[in-house]
Amino acid sequence: METPGSQSSLHRANLERVVRAVRMAGSLTQAEIARATGLSAATVSNIVRELKDGGTVEVTPTSSGGRRARSVSLSGDAGIVVGVDFGHTHLRVAIGNLAHRVLAEEAEPLDVDASAAQGLARAEYLVKSLIAAAGISPDKIVGVGLGVPGPIDVESGVLGSTAILPGWAGTNPRDDLAARLGVPVHVDNDANLGALGELVWGAGRGAADLAYIKVASGVGAGLVINGQIYRGPGGTAGEIGHITLDESGPVCRCGNRGCLETFTAARYVLPLLHSAHGADLTMARMVQLAHDGDPGCRRVIADVGRYIGSGVANLCNLLNPSRVVLGGDLAEAGDLVLSTIRESVSRYAIPSAARQLEVVPGALGGRSEVLGALALVLSEMGDSTLLDDAGAGHAPSFGR
Repeated sequence: METPGSQSSLHRANLERVVRAVRMAGSLTQAEIARATGLSAATVSNIVRELKDGGTVEVTPTSSGGRRARSVSLSGDAGIVVGVDFGHTHLRVAIGNLAHRVLAEEAEPLDVDASAAQGLARAEYLVKSLIAAAGISPDKIVGVGLGVPGPIDVESGVLGSTAILPGWAGTNPRDDLAARLGVPVHVDNDANLGALGELVWGAGRGAADLAYIKVASGVGAGLVINGQIYRGPGGTAGEIGHITLDESGPVCRCGNRGCLETFTAARYVLPLLHSAHGADLTMARMVQLAHDGDPGCRRVIADVGRYIGSGVANLCNLLNPSRVVLGGDLAEAGDLVLSTIRESVSRYAIPSAARQLEVVPGALGGRSEVLGALALVLSEMGDSTLLDDAGAGHAPSFGR
């Protein structure tokens, strides 16, 4: 039994610090591990050697700054994580390992509104199919990350009242999917997962403080502060779509008037173009038409950017993030929307905060949320299992 403060407990804590740093980054050189953990180079070298001998990490030759180095990542056999992302009209599933390598991925159209039970049953089927096709043993799975487009109580796992997924309100998709798969499930909303995905794999890499803005059927923001998702005590932090822009504006689904969402979300802006482009116009099609030179689509996108910029300016004044990442189909508009976002930020944000802010498009497109679901498992899992079991993992029933 380890005594707190003893040499053995200190060594154990250092092992966990190194494993945690590697787990969150995917791979690091030994010099980067030393900087991330505050441990000496000699201590890191000894710990990496011990972890490698125990099969917890893999070490491969690389280069850093023109010098030879060794890249450290968790062993490909240490465990498997699963990501499940429910969009408004799609389901996407990804399988990855603890070294941040995506091993399999599949997406399909799905009317998520129809039924929570049908959606979760389809997710169960896709997960099991991908695991089987990849030849992965189910007992290697350490957890599942689940994303839904609605407000989630992260403690209870219950989906709050939402006009986006009315058939899911009051359900507990986390517990339901955990019962179906027999593994731990971690759940969050799509904006938070988009932020995690871009932070770990995409346009947010290297930023300790950022906001991920997603404009789709609704408008939400995932907030990263000091490298961690900030959810707030009720899990509703980042509801940027409900900042009031005009008290006499359109009535929002939340019951207020003139929310940012009523000037930017697809359900409000696409009807402005129906007379010219038909009622089946999508956000992606509007963006394509704008790139092709359509003046109406270009004007709507520019206006949406100005409104989003007003919301981003409020975030700048409150939180002073270093980077804002725009996700969803709207990000494909590039400078057609980014330029007007930046214009509004410069106009409405405190000058010092505006000068420090980068506004960039997401790098992952429609994959940001499912990759964020993988990152959610990586961030929530503990390090003790990896050290104690050397990658033995859990033993899920997987419905058996």
